[in-house]
Amino acid sequence: RELLPPWLVIAAGLTGIVLLCVSTKDVPVTPLRTKYGIVLDADPSRTILLIYQWTTTKADKTGVIQECSSCPVQGPGVSNYSDSPQEVSKSLEPCLNWAQKEIPAEQHSQTPLYLGATTSVRQLNLTHPVLSDGHLAALTVALKSSPFDFQKTQILSSPDKEAFNWVAVNYVLENFFKYDWRGQLVPSGKGMVGVLSMGGASTQLTLKVEENKVLKEGVRLQLYGQTHTVFTHHCPCHGTDQLRSRLLSTLIQ
Repeated sequence: RELLPPWLVIAAGLTGIVLLCVSTKDVPVTPLRTKYGIVLDADPSRTILLIYQWTTTKADKTGVIQECSSCPVQGPGVSNYSDSPQEVSKSLEPCLNWAQKEIPAEQHSQTPLYLGATTSVRQLNLTHPVLSDGHLAALTVALKSSPFDFQKTQILSSPDKEAFNWVAVNYVLENFFKYDWRGQLVPSGKGMVGVLSMGGASTQLTLKVEENKVLKEGVRLQLYGQTHTVFTHHCPCHGTDQLRSRLLSTLIQ
């Protein structure tokens, strides 16, 4: 074996001494900023305020969010205030005040606020459009007066509502992406599941369909680097209310 040259050993030793003498300090890591969003889900039986949060971390240009807290609005659904639409806005005040405490004050003006109304308001809009407009106007006034960044009040179409349900279920099941052993976001590799949603008046089955199928009622979604076309098949008169009526009729007979 050949020994290392003396000059190389001396140079390595001097380098080690210099490194030990040089003062070091930890490089601060800038924490990811947390952002918030508020969604008011107005369904037939009740309204619930949901607060979501996320950071700048994204998976294929789509945000990674999580629900952090919720506040059920006291009272019935918004369509039940047919005689007094102004009472609708008053019913939201406790939850809006609660949300102001949950979200840091410096982020109130940057927190988007949405309200999505579903079946009952959609039916009210078809049968009594003037009354429905009064409801939405009262809700809009109440939400605009809050310190949050109000976006819009929207009556969700049935295909859109069921597409959102499909996204939510597959998101929770980590079918879009997952975390690997390093804590990084990677494609899941799993297939998408269908969603069977049973309401009071009907039941809906929502599935992902092939891209080459042209469906007028289909909803196209761009999520986590992939395009999904979602189609909903409606089964009217197969909701829980109809099933209960059939059961009672059978028992009476």
